[in-house]
Amino acid sequence: MNDRFLKACLRQPVDRTPVWFMRQAGRYMAEYQAIRRRHSILEVCKTPALAAEVTLQPINRFNLDAAIIFADILLPLEAMGLHLEFVESKGPVIDNPIRDEAGIVGLRSVDGEVFGYAGEAIRCTLAALENRVPLIGFAGAPFTLASYAIEGGSSRDYARTKQLMFSQPIVWHQLLSKLSAVVIEYLRVQSRAGAQAIQLFDSWVGALSPGDYEEYVLPHVQSIIAALRVEGIPIIYFGTGTTGLFPLMRKAGSDVLGVDWRVRLDEAWRMIGYDTAIQGNLDPLVLFAPEKEIERRIRAIFEQINGRPGHIFNLGHGILPQTPLKNVEFAIDCAHRFSSLFQMTT
Repeated sequence: MNDRFLKACLRQPVDRTPVWFMRQAGRYMAEYQAIRRRHSILEVCKTPALAAEVTLQPINRFNLDAAIIFADILLPLEAMGLHLEFVESKGPVIDNPIRDEAGIVGLRSVDGEVFGYAGEAIRCTLAALENRVPLIGFAGAPFTLASYAIEGGSSRDYARTKQLMFSQPIVWHQLLSKLSAVVIEYLRVQSRAGAQAIQLFDSWVGALSPGDYEEYVLPHVQSIIAALRVEGIPIIYFGTGTTGLFPLMRKAGSDVLGVDWRVRLDEAWRMIGYDTAIQGNLDPLVLFAPEKEIERRIRAIFEQINGRPGHIFNLGHGILPQTPLKNVEFAIDCAHRFSSLFQMTT
């Protein structure tokens, strides 16, 4: 197996920096669009053969160093009793959002059996991968799940979420404890089905101040990562807009911290500490630029890393739907080329 990704997660030397992209299986690929014309997102997520097929589409097309299972971070919320729908113009919508303590009490506690489809999707994908590259499982982190559950979808300011957090802290921690328990079950299913690493997406946690993150979120992320340590696989923790949170996020205990494009990668690593691997951090919109600019930006990232073990090249968030395929391929080739260059010169 190409194990560069797994080695980099543990800060071990590699012959070249591993490359994978968040949302690498998705709407920018014609193969995915063809499947989505016949099936909803939830149907693809819950049909193991389809989830495996979509997961492999970018692996079959590009020279990537890891696959990530096709799923959605909000699937645990649906299992807990929230009504999840994907609306073309809005994205995920929950039509029975949590607005009070009664809504939290009414959330179902579920065990891993509910996520049997996720385990089967992992097994189907591994069989089709034939040990080409490692497979990453994933889930949403408690704050991000809570924000969707409370707001009923995406939000600009997370006003309802913060209102509950600030005005009813006991109820807030009750909610995040429930979410954490379900996330642990969901990720255990993926790990025990064979996922070789897991990523915890805290996409919206950058909306918090360091003090609020430490008080209202960090203990719950720590509980998830501590519970999953026994699985013996690398854990990645990722958020956007989190530059001010890096030292605290490091305390969560993951092997790797994923960072977005709003900070230089070398500065981020200094703040996080070199005893943790780092993942990132090309702006996804750079993939719309001319090749010369893509090449310049990627080279700058590798100049900042300068051959230090423990770097996983990725975007600072997911690939956007209109991204040109040729630019994705060019970016992957650039990353591999520059990583080999800087490995040789250090």
